[in-house]
Amino acid sequence: MNIEKARFNMVEQQIRPWNVLDPDVLDLLFEVRREEFVPQNYRSLAFADIEIPLTPKAVMMPPRMEARMLQELELAPDARILEIGTGSGYMTALLASQGAQVTSLEIDPALKDQAQANLDEAGIENATLLLGDGLKGHESGEPYDAIVLTGSVPVIPDVLLHQLALGGRLMAVVGTGPVMEMVRVHCTGPGSYSRETLFETWVPPLENVTRSSHFEF
Repeated sequence: MNIEKARFNMVEQQIRPWNVLDPDVLDLLFEVRREEFVPQNYRSLAFADIEIPLTPKAVMMPPRMEARMLQELELAPDARILEIGTGSGYMTALLASQGAQVTSLEIDPALKDQAQANLDEAGIENATLLLGDGLKGHESGEPYDAIVLTGSVPVIPDVLLHQLALGGRLMAVVGTGPVMEMVRVHCTGPGSYSRETLFETWVPPLENVTRSSHFEF
């Protein structure tokens, strides 16, 4: 496989048509080598428009969704970011390459260790990986300028909304299927949030998803 040709095709045929046009995001997709974050037995599919299994409960989202989420966050260089679900570490690397500091919570110890190895290999030094249930948030680093959920939730937990900085954005796939929505939540004031639906989609739920903590607009 011609890796650079496959990477180029991923950007031009999958990602641009999904209205990802921010030049900084597009450049980053060439700089952060996605194939190095994909499990070895799936590397031939690293640039395909599919979910890539990581464990029976976790996947890498399709490249177009990762890129669209990154664009919609509108990250500033000094952004403090909380990621819920580290997975392979690829989204972590993208976030860390645009913001100042990423704290990423992963509930699966084996995934956390592999993601750390992937990030070390890629030379990403401004991401801290922690073992834990990200749906409970991470108080010690709040408030965050951006929060990203890499799996779906039926509703957005209150605790995560409360950890958004004023002006901060949260990206999540919300719903129970068969159709879910990618939403962007913007903290417009203390305890005040606006919500925008970007598109319909479906992704597997985050581990430990419950219906007990939620926020209604």
